[in-house]
Amino acid sequence: MTEYSGSKDQQHPLYNRDRPSIDILLTQEATDYNLAELARLRIRYQGFPGARDIQQDLDKALQRWGLTESELFEKTQALHKIGGIYQSRGKKEEQDWN
Repeated sequence: MTEYSGSKDQQHPLYNRDRPSIDILLTQEATDYNLAELARLRIRYQGFPGARDIQQDLDKALQRWGLTESELFEKTQALHKIGGIYQSRGKKEEQDWN
């Protein structure tokens, strides 16, 4: 695999799908579901060379809820241990690895 060099930002393939979810996170409270979504999206965009607006908005949501990234991940790990954050939509249980 060729290493990407240069400073040109890339378009994330899931940008258009994720943008509405991030807009919702910026306006809602820190529910269990929203915490899980924020953690999932932070992991997805962590270190991605682009989607700077999304990365900044994820930081804003974290700050708005008064959490550090470590605290967010600690809370969401506990939530996932309990289970049920992402309810199945009539299909077999799935995980979002996109």
